Amino acid sequence: MASLLVTNIGELVTNSLAYGPTPLGIIRDAAILIDNDVVSWVGSAFDAQRLAADEKIDVDGAAVIPGFVDSHAHLVFAGDRSGEFEARMSGNNYSAGGIRSTVAATRSASDDELRSNLQRLMEEANSSGTTTIECKSGYGLTVEDEARSLRIASEFTTETSYLGAHVVPSEFDDRKDDYVSLVTGAMLDACAPYSRWIDVFCDRGAFDPNSTRKVLKAGIAKGLLPRLHANQLKQGEGIQIAVEFDAASADHCTHLTQSDVDALASSDTVATFLPAAEFSTRSQYPNARKLIDAGSTVAIATDCNPGSSYTTNMPFCIALAVREMQMSPAEALAAATLGGASALRRNDIGHLAPNARADFILLNAPSYLHLAYRPGVNLINRVFRAKGKS
Repeated sequence: MASLLVTNIGELVTNSLAYGPTPLGIIRDAAILIDNDVVSWVGSAFDAQRLAADEKIDVDGAAVIPGFVDSHAHLVFAGDRSGEFEARMSGNNYSAGGIRSTVAATRSASDDELRSNLQRLMEEANSSGTTTIECKSGYGLTVEDEARSLRIASEFTTETSYLGAHVVPSEFDDRKDDYVSLVTGAMLDACAPYSRWIDVFCDRGAFDPNSTRKVLKAGIAKGLLPRLHANQLKQGEGIQIAVEFDAASADHCTHLTQSDVDALASSDTVATFLPAAEFSTRSQYPNARKLIDAGSTVAIATDCNPGSSYTTNMPFCIALAVREMQMSPAEALAAATLGGASALRRNDIGHLAPNARADFILLNAPSYLHLAYRPGVNLINRVFRAKGKS
């Protein structure tokens, strides 16, 4: 359709200070005009009466918000780890070692099986309001399996991350340096054509700071942009390395020192929270308040994966962030939209100002507040998503 006017919006969240005194840029009694999948105008419903459009939709006072931007997800995999979840809920601790069981299942799966599962999860995410999603490799850990994971992911999204440095596979147990050489050599060569990002799991049971730096340097030399799993399982150098490399995002940020907080606040690196991982592993939640008050840009993402956070639902993550991480509903919504866009270094998504992609959500609610106010309730009336991969 060439143009669409959505009018009689009770509350329109633009995420632009141009439209209101608060960061959410809320317009009440609003309308939004879409031309060829791009926002061309936002304003009052009264002023919209003079506008022409091929189609008009009256939403009867409902709220409209930007589409969610999920900047951290692991969607190319096979297998099931519900037994591991049951064990954790029975008192066992989470460690990165469970990833290996997914690696075995993923290697055994066909391309069609991986593609079908990825498509299912993409559609599931979209149905709960996610219009842009980042997708990592990391469950193949061979040259062939990492490359095919990213090739399949790139069929669905432009935001693909090469995560060969997820864990060291069992066949390299006593040869970690050899695996790092593979990740920075032949595997990187095969994966770079399908990747935008280079990512490393820098944490206990995964990759140490020296290996992390080697992988990031190699990826950057190939033209990939850095991001990092940092400080999920323990306090370490991950956040400092992310800032050192001007990474777009340091993800998890569960264990923080004051120097970590200061480093993030004085950098362009986004602190991305993954509260469903803490929920699913019964771990401590990040201190979001400390980072926000220090001036850090923050994001919320699902971390969807079969082991430690098997959800694609961003409203659930928003509710967790509000309840467990002392974020306000406005801060959580901004983090799940504009924050996610910043974590992907995108300025065309996460907001509803002119020239943005026409990615937005019509809620079965009068206000965005209901996302946290009514946790577990499906408030997604309709998801509008611009054509093409985001």
